Amino acid sequence: MTSEFIDSLHDVFSTLQPVTTRRMFGGTGLFHSGLMFAIVIDDLLYLKADKETSQQFINEGCEPFTYSRQGKQVALQYYSAPDCIYDDPDDAALWAQLAFSCALRSRRS
Repeated sequence: MTSEFIDSLHDVFSTLQPVTTRRMFGGTGLFHSGLMFAIVIDDLLYLKADKETSQQFINEGCEPFTYSRQGKQVALQYYSAPDCIYDDPDDAALWAQLAFSCALRSRRS
C-alpha cells in the first residue's frame, strides 16, 4: 500500500533513481542501491543525517524524527526534509545526495 505522497517522491528524487520503497517501522523506507536514505512516517519525509550533516538540517529549521519508547522520547538520525526539495529539482538532488552519502558512511562504519 502506498500513498500519493510516497508515489510523488519518485519524482522528487528523480536524480537518485532507482528509488524503491518498503514498509517498515510503521512507515515506509526509501532506498537507493539497497541503502535506506529516507523514511516517511504519516506522510512526512525524513532524510538520513549524521554528525557531518545534522547541522545543515538544523540550519534549515528541520526537526529530528522522534518517537516514544518506554515513556521516553528517542531521536533517530533522520530529519524532516526542507520544504525547498518539493519545488526545486536542484535542491531535491542536493538533499537526496546528502542523505544517501550518510547512508553510505553508515554502512562503512
